[in-house]
Amino acid sequence: MIVIDTDILIWILRGKTDVADQFKETVSATKGFVYITPIQVAEVFAGIRDGELLKTEEFLDSLLRLPLDYRAGREAGSFLNQFKASHNTTLADSLIAAVTRINAFKLWTLNRKHYPMLEPADFWELQP
Repeated sequence: MIVIDTDILIWILRGKTDVADQFKETVSATKGFVYITPIQVAEVFAGIRDGELLKTEEFLDSLLRLPLDYRAGREAGSFLNQFKASHNTTLADSLIAAVTRINAFKLWTLNRKHYPMLEPADFWELQP
């Protein structure tokens, strides 16, 4: 099961073919178990352009959702305490990492440097 980071969602919505193709393969490989959190939704809508609302809503509505809860907040706070000063880690990325780790999922992102709290094995890569 995969958590999809905001950068991947934006590339898909903006029509980046290679990422969209990888998304289709990921959906197939995971039998549709691809997830987002309210964080990705907020980040996508923060950058939405004129004319993209319907397409964006339809796409995000097609994905499974993971909630943010006390446990995720606590884990994210620990990540911030440990990595904010050294890696400039954000609250949003800490929450995404926390939800990913708590659920024992993998994170698909093109920005691994934003997630120093995750190990290489915590990231999603399509197998050849």
